[in-house]
Amino acid sequence: MNWTTGKQEIWEDETEGKSDGFIGEREIVLPTESFSNYLENPLVKRLYMTDVGFYPKAGLHYKKRKEGIEEYIFFFCTEGKGTIYVNGKEYILTANEAFCIPRFQRHYYYSDENEPWSIFWVHFKGDDTKYYPLENCEIIRFESSYAANRMMFLFELLFRVLGGHYTLGNFIYISQVLSLILSETYNREKKNSTGEQNKHITNIIKYMSMHISENLSLNQISEIFGFSKSYINSIFLKNTQHAPMDFYIRLKIREACKLLRNSDLYIFEIAQRVGYNDQYYFSRMFKKVVGVSPKEYRKNDFFFFK
Repeated sequence: MNWTTGKQEIWEDETEGKSDGFIGEREIVLPTESFSNYLENPLVKRLYMTDVGFYPKAGLHYKKRKEGIEEYIFFFCTEGKGTIYVNGKEYILTANEAFCIPRFQRHYYYSDENEPWSIFWVHFKGDDTKYYPLENCEIIRFESSYAANRMMFLFELLFRVLGGHYTLGNFIYISQVLSLILSETYNREKKNSTGEQNKHITNIIKYMSMHISENLSLNQISEIFGFSKSYINSIFLKNTQHAPMDFYIRLKIREACKLLRNSDLYIFEIAQRVGYNDQYYFSRMFKKVVGVSPKEYRKNDFFFFK
């Protein structure tokens, strides 16, 4: 197949592709139709694979599917590179990168002629696929060798389990490993900017905690740390699901809870210690966050915090 030809000519070619026959390849097709009762188990039906494989230095590897297939196709490239077309858009996959082809999407892919890829791949489906951005057709890059090694380890786990018996327990285990592979790819933070954001929000929270008895404003925090208010607001919403000042109030109320449980201070004294000169306003804020008044909290020895 000459992949430098026009895209329409590729689709008109009747060749399906060279999908196997590589030295050192590993490939397993799971006979799910023979174990259909397992697929009704709630822990299995969440995510289950139909095929998995590893093609090392897969020169001349290519595959074309005009109508796509009913499973998602997940790739993790360990070396070399290759090209993936999905609905007419081109993606270049290189070492330490992952990509998922959505279900029923017209596609073809092929290994680079000069730097053939080595790829782990898995076909899967299940109820939990909707919780991952599998339809986005985005290349996910693993920035560190540790992250890439974790992915290879997880694929090795799949091969190891599939080398055993087809028991319900092993089907459940496979489902859990698939979930880890997708979570490692889509949920675990990888970008350096995330590390910076974590450092920034940690420093701001530490500063808030050291100034519980004051009444900091977002303007003050912005000036102290040299960040825009919109940036501070975005990193707090992303990491805590609360706006920065709402988070600050919750820090105050959490400290008040601790004092109510562990001291004999009057409520007005506790209010002052967490920055409220008006005891009644403090009580309203406390009840709004905790669900009960400070007096009820102390009387009933509550330990919950909404």
